[in-house]
Amino acid sequence: MIWKKRERDGRPAPLPCLLFLALLFFGGVLLGQVLAGRVPDATGDELGRYLTDYFRLGGGIGHAAGAIPSTAVIYFRYPLLAFLLGFTSLGILLLPCVTVAYGFFLSFSVCCFTAAFGVDGILLAFAVFGLRCMVTLPCYLLLAVSSWGSSAALAKLSFGRGKRVVPVIYGRDCWIRFIGAVTVLLVGICVDLFLSPRFLQAVLEQILL
Repeated sequence: MIWKKRERDGRPAPLPCLLFLALLFFGGVLLGQVLAGRVPDATGDELGRYLTDYFRLGGGIGHAAGAIPSTAVIYFRYPLLAFLLGFTSLGILLLPCVTVAYGFFLSFSVCCFTAAFGVDGILLAFAVFGLRCMVTLPCYLLLAVSSWGSSAALAKLSFGRGKRVVPVIYGRDCWIRFIGAVTVLLVGICVDLFLSPRFLQAVLEQILL
């Protein structure tokens, strides 16, 4: 019944959408690695000096309250954008671009850490991006797959002149997915604010001292 319903409203099956978006994400990761190799060595030195000063000033431990807005933006930006693009036919073009950008900027940032600290940079990058990625990436893909299907159905509705196309309906499942993703993201933010500064300080102590 679910597959027949998807065929009637013009939405593609979710598994091919998931595989397609996953490939785009890993394509962005590879692109980030390639371009990070062209960054001047001075950039890695600047990052090293910044983190050294950050550690010496005790950054992150005593500023959890001030970090809430920025952490919320970091956690919600890609999943929320993926959800909103499901309400427009332009999402069929923009969602793949956003997915590539997500993989690119994540990979580029990790490569900058490794450029500054070598092998130790991998552990440092995990301290900064590990929990965030484990929470935001599944939420993003969950919402992006559904939104890309809705965008495809909207595109067929917009350009299917002369054909009988069923209107796109955002039913209960759509909002359950969104509420579930928001709940997981909020829990991730709380855990991140509590654990990440301590984990980051412990890693920096090993690397910089």
